[in-house]
Amino acid sequence: MVRSTKKKLGAVVRHDGVEFRVWAPFAHSVAVTVPYIDYDTSNQITMTSEDDGYWSVFVPGAEPGQTYKYLIDTGTTILHRNDPRSRAFTSSENGDSIIVANDFDWGDDLFMPIPREQQIIYEMHIGTFDRPDASTQGTFDTAIEKLDYLASLGINMIELMPVNNIASSQGWGYNVRDVFSIENSYGGRHGLMKFVRACHERGIGVIVDVVYNHFMSSTLWQYDGWHEHDRGGIYFYQDHRADTPWGSRPDYGRPEVRRFILDSIVMWLSEFRLDGLRLDSTSYFRNLTGSENHADDIPEAWTVLQEITSLAHRVRPGALIVAEDTSSNAYITRPIGDGGAGFDAQWGLSFPNAIRDILGLHPPYPADMIEEILFRYNNDAFSRVIFSDSHDTAANGRVRLNAAASPTDPTSVRARQQTILTSALALTSPGIPMLLQGQEFMQGGAFNDWQELEWPKVERFAGIVKAHHDLIALRRNAYGTTQGLLGQSVAIFHHNPTNKVIGYHRWDQGGPGDDVLVLVNFSNQAFASYDITVPRSGTWNVQFNSTWRGYSEDFREVSIGAITTDGANRATLPLAPYSVLILSQDS
Repeated sequence: MVRSTKKKLGAVVRHDGVEFRVWAPFAHSVAVTVPYIDYDTSNQITMTSEDDGYWSVFVPGAEPGQTYKYLIDTGTTILHRNDPRSRAFTSSENGDSIIVANDFDWGDDLFMPIPREQQIIYEMHIGTFDRPDASTQGTFDTAIEKLDYLASLGINMIELMPVNNIASSQGWGYNVRDVFSIENSYGGRHGLMKFVRACHERGIGVIVDVVYNHFMSSTLWQYDGWHEHDRGGIYFYQDHRADTPWGSRPDYGRPEVRRFILDSIVMWLSEFRLDGLRLDSTSYFRNLTGSENHADDIPEAWTVLQEITSLAHRVRPGALIVAEDTSSNAYITRPIGDGGAGFDAQWGLSFPNAIRDILGLHPPYPADMIEEILFRYNNDAFSRVIFSDSHDTAANGRVRLNAAASPTDPTSVRARQQTILTSALALTSPGIPMLLQGQEFMQGGAFNDWQELEWPKVERFAGIVKAHHDLIALRRNAYGTTQGLLGQSVAIFHHNPTNKVIGYHRWDQGGPGDDVLVLVNFSNQAFASYDITVPRSGTWNVQFNSTWRGYSEDFREVSIGAITTDGANRATLPLAPYSVLILSQDS
């Protein structure tokens, strides 16, 4: 296993100067210039070869805030290179490396990661989440202004789309330019630390998306001049294994590249005190084509995935480490000792595809809703992150679910009904539920990297926000009546494929205050008297009724406070179109 405790690389601040260390195994010589001024080499300081591909030097008097670059002599030319491990740059595009000090004031932050079964995730894109105006990028500071709103909604985990320096100042974030630095336009390194601290103060954990399946970095490309077949040099494979749809794949077989990745894992979880990581497209990390064709597997990549999860759980016990994968390989979340990769959960698209399928919204890959409700990896109900919408399902030629439900008016009655229904599915099915930013207040259209969220809709659709608040409260068992939603067990107690009605039973230990029934009508048909047979006799109280006019004044409310079974556990109740009922028994 590659250890991250060997030599410290990058610019390491000491009490009387800065120690510089860089990996450049094919260099003839290396120097550092600090401060760096264009191509002025008059103040270069020669670095010493450590005879293993690393070069180092201590520069007395160097200090945080100064710029620097490495001058790498290839034997034929002098390359001016940024530090691959630079924590900050003068600009996101073609800037200079900056020396930084890790001296952020975390206050009395004693936040501990939230147990998986209690997590409610909110997917956030910093650039669009809270923009001052349509022409101004959102930042960590502007996002902090909305944290009280998220806390009041019941959100206790935020998943940030990538916040690394990216190849352009605007984007989703998956075109990572610099692995160790934070996007300047978002507020940089200090901005992310402030955001995490502010989240922790409100009882909210933070997950960040990270990208290791490809690098689009000009910093790393042919770093010390060496390469084969005109490929990327020391950080990348030199053959077809480098090819991905998005950029060049790192060479997971090189110990130094593996260490580069693992050291960044340590940075996220220690320097930024994150509570989890989501690894982008681990299927393309471990497989040449992102498939389950084992002939295309990259064996050393699987080892790196194991090293990532093992290291992450040591650095931040309890952290949620998620793989975005194909959602078909149970070994992703299987323990390392059993040959698995050791991830806590998988993030995939089969659950939202099943939702769109049963609602007739034409998913790209049809899926079965019953199978998705019952599905789990390795007999663990919380081994999946599930959602009705995400940046993937709402982009790339597709739109948010409410816009798909009602293309001419994504805030129509039908769109609102289906938004509540599908959010209820994600918040009551086995798994770790996630909402896409703006989902709770009927944000329309497709997800993109420039259109800000329409925050006035929080007031306009206050009832829909209230519905999400109530669903989250039930999911977290806030009233002591729905413990089953935190439990491992699920069973289908009713399935009518003709009428598109599904009922499922969730429980932890079972009994009053624990057993939860969820009854969903996926059709546009109303039923005045619908017969069901439930798992236990007695009176079942309605804890949530999606037709309540408090959620929308133009809903046709079906008033029902409870159902009582007969001797055969049967009951009759009315069902509204596109509706969901959540029931439990008093403790």
